[in-house]
Amino acid sequence: MSNYKVIYADPPWSFNNKKTGGSMKSGACQQYDVMSVADMMNMDVESLCAPDCLLVMWYVGSMPDEALSLARAWGFRVTNINGFIWDKETKTGKDYFGMGFSTRASTESALIAVKGKLSKLITNHSVRSKIRAKVGAHSEKPHAFREAIEKLCGNVPRLEMFARTQTPGWEVFGNQVGSSIQIQSKEQAA
Repeated sequence: MSNYKVIYADPPWSFNNKKTGGSMKSGACQQYDVMSVADMMNMDVESLCAPDCLLVMWYVGSMPDEALSLARAWGFRVTNINGFIWDKETKTGKDYFGMGFSTRASTESALIAVKGKLSKLITNHSVRSKIRAKVGAHSEKPHAFREAIEKLCGNVPRLEMFARTQTPGWEVFGNQVGSSIQIQSKEQAA
């Protein structure tokens, strides 16, 4: 198994509420299989990492504690809760007007966490945190973030967890794409 220097994850967060949009078919569990935080925490991600590894993980704005706990369970320490910010726009170029539990969501954030030394991972200090990009399919993240991560860390072994598509230069794990690796539970790995 590869020792990845970058892990890019878009976890399939499970919500307590069933309806998160304008119809009963708009919630995450209506779009793809979701996982509990406990099940995700039980994934043996740490064994996939090089001694120095960067995690870029999308999280749900209403679940910051769960995101921090998940990153820590995978063996990382969070260095930036808003490492990347997706400034969402509609297909016609207007500001996106999403759902939200307190304010209406028009951005989405990915935290950055590290295992080992951050100074050994960042090769380009000119990468900006905010990227404005159009929304796509439910929860689909723009390719511009993969490109930003590649620019940030260079050409190193990379894994995209919970991937939907195969991207050249990335190994992938997910049930919506032909996974190039398998991830065991912590019990299986022991």
